[in-house]
Amino acid sequence: MAPPPNPPHALPVYLQISEMLAREIAAGRLVDGERLPPERQLAAELGVSIGTLRKALADLAEKGLLNRVHGSGNYVQAAHVDRSIYAMFRLELVRGGGLPSARFLDVSRMEKPADLPAFGTASAATRIRRLRFLDREPVAVEEIWLDGDAGEVRREELSDSLYYFYRTRLGLSISRAEDRVGLAAVPEWAPPAFAPRPGTTTGFIERHAWAAGPEAVEYSRTWFDPDRARYVQRFR
Repeated sequence: MAPPPNPPHALPVYLQISEMLAREIAAGRLVDGERLPPERQLAAELGVSIGTLRKALADLAEKGLLNRVHGSGNYVQAAHVDRSIYAMFRLELVRGGGLPSARFLDVSRMEKPADLPAFGTASAATRIRRLRFLDREPVAVEEIWLDGDAGEVRREELSDSLYYFYRTRLGLSISRAEDRVGLAAVPEWAPPAFAPRPGTTTGFIERHAWAAGPEAVEYSRTWFDPDRARYVQRFR
């Protein structure tokens, strides 16, 4: 249950720990009311300093996912998993959970191709292609299109979580999304690290995402490996 290495685009380590635990809670691998191991033991298991762990636990408590009882310990509260950074990332490992990370393959600004569905207000968009991982296992390839009027995207500023980047760099908070799940052929640009080869039919997700306005600001499509990951939507 250790976080991945920390490349420049990775979330801060304390947020990686916080998000990893949040996804364990969402998947039911940490259940409501469960007491976490003692902090020094948990920090040692995760390979982080006690200070980093406590910052992660404070973040979970602020999001309502942890009840910190002085002199007793840290107890899981499962009611608010929708407040985590990756709450809208619906892929999980087949065994459950998994910390998301990404490898950027291409970031380009261009005119919107004619085959894209309508979204946004600009004629141009930023296209982001990524290989997605869960606990370092490659599980999906993504193509994300952010409307040109949403702001300027610099590759060197991107983080593993695009929605975190949108909020902290562009002042853009994604408030809702619509997913359509089906099957589609893996695109030709998929890298060799993604097991399903180009042209192979695999799991497919189309998403429109909205911020404050009536027009969707983002359109994305994701091809995922069903041998490694599942699309999961929970209702509480």
